[in-house]
Amino acid sequence: MDHPNITTNSRKQKHLNFEERVVIQLCLKDGFTAYRIAKELGRPINTIINEIKRGTVPQIIQNKKVMVYLADAGEANYKRNRKHCGRKFKRFICAAFIEHICEEMTAKNWSVDAAVGFTIKSGKYRREDTVCTKTMYHYIDLGLLELTNLDLPLKLRRNTKPKRIRRHKMKLGASIDDRPASIESREEFGH
Repeated sequence: MDHPNITTNSRKQKHLNFEERVVIQLCLKDGFTAYRIAKELGRPINTIINEIKRGTVPQIIQNKKVMVYLADAGEANYKRNRKHCGRKFKRFICAAFIEHICEEMTAKNWSVDAAVGFTIKSGKYRREDTVCTKTMYHYIDLGLLELTNLDLPLKLRRNTKPKRIRRHKMKLGASIDDRPASIESREEFGH
């Protein structure tokens, strides 16, 4: 039984690229519906409808204001929205907590984990105003704090490189299994 709408290549959870936006623009000029464009690109119809809404800009054609979809406008809108997506750093929200951790670490020569654990256990800061140990290490690696990896002696002593197993190790010489049968009798010296 044939299924004409089923494809093996799933395009789910993928963003439109500029070439697809140009195809949308050309198809709309030719009078295609959003449903037909979606079938042609192999995308959900809601993706095409949302893209048309985002990329439609006013244009003046023959002294009349007309709303037209432009691929350049859609791409610019997409890039502008992508700049604002993703989780923001908590560095500025938790600045007091982070400064306190840095002071504890330098004054008492504590590790990051010890300083964070002690400060959270003491209850000086609310849970929303704190960051975890892993985040503190991440901030140190990014250079967002005045501390560096040189200030963390235990981190420098640890070997963080993964163990490497050589699978295709070169075999030196012939194998002992390939020796002649006359050696098994051990008649000569050295056998």
